[in-house]
Amino acid sequence: MLNFSDTTIHKIIVHHIGNPSLDEPLHCSKEEFPLQDSELEKILSRFFLHPFQKSDPGFFNFKHDSDLNLNEMYHYASRIFNPQENFQLQSVNIAKHLFEKSDHPKIKSGELYVVYLQNCLVDDEVTDGIGIFKSENKDLFLKVYATGEKYNIEYQDGINIHKLDKGCLIFNTEKDLGYKICILDKTNHDETRFWKDEFLKIAHRDDDFYHTKASMSMARNFCNTVLAEEEKLSTNKQLEVKDKVLQYFSENESFDHESFEKQVFEEPQVVDSYRDFRKQFAEQNDLITKDAFDIAEKAVKKEKKFFKSVIKLDKNFHIYVHSNPDMIEKGFDDAKGKFFYRLFFDEEK
Repeated sequence: MLNFSDTTIHKIIVHHIGNPSLDEPLHCSKEEFPLQDSELEKILSRFFLHPFQKSDPGFFNFKHDSDLNLNEMYHYASRIFNPQENFQLQSVNIAKHLFEKSDHPKIKSGELYVVYLQNCLVDDEVTDGIGIFKSENKDLFLKVYATGEKYNIEYQDGINIHKLDKGCLIFNTEKDLGYKICILDKTNHDETRFWKDEFLKIAHRDDDFYHTKASMSMARNFCNTVLAEEEKLSTNKQLEVKDKVLQYFSENESFDHESFEKQVFEEPQVVDSYRDFRKQFAEQNDLITKDAFDIAEKAVKKEKKFFKSVIKLDKNFHIYVHSNPDMIEKGFDDAKGKFFYRLFFDEEK
């Protein structure tokens, strides 16, 4: 849980990050921005922090294969959390590191904001945080103002405070594990990998939120692939299994792998197929699997939207099945020589 109602911006500095592969330069500020306007602080806080409260993205940790201290961003964050260190100097180190990683032609130039935050409430713990944000896309704004007895209209490029492109919050807790981190990236998949894997070098935090989300994702992918392609289950049967997955995570407080398999997949053959798929899926996606954990309600809520199944019928109809697949039946009309679906419902809205 994140709460920023009492959070304040203690320090802020802005740098401009170009793309070295396009011969775009790096411009670093030599001093912090003197944030003395309380209204501007409110606007910046909304720009930086509001998207994280809306998305509830789960937590990450810095990682490194051999020594966590060799992770550049972990090293710079540790320096910034040390009150004896120079904030401006470490922010420049972060800017240089991002600039070096921004050499892919698709990476856009933009402003980098390094922010020191105080009084962040993270899972009932009050702590400081470091915000690292990048704005890349500009919007066109109109400015209308009165001069005498008429109105003038001007335009200018600017940053939309409701559209944060990339963001990272590093909280000063769990340092030995690589800090507790949230990220945000609303750009394409390639750029997300650059921000997450190349620049930050982070991995999902090993907690109940992560395991709930990963287990639901594995079960959903199993239904969409193995049940459809290998087990040759009908669409109705696939929807029925998906609904059982959703019911299990919605109605239980804890997850047990064996009970989940029996309740959801039932048939020994399907259970064996799921076990093989689970192992392979975890290896391919570098996931940590756990046979027992407490189910995180927020993760279930986040994953639910991916369980809304769509049955596509030729080019004429789409049937959206949100739950209760037993309320839909499939049949074949001999006279017309076509398949049909019959839907049962209580009222039409």
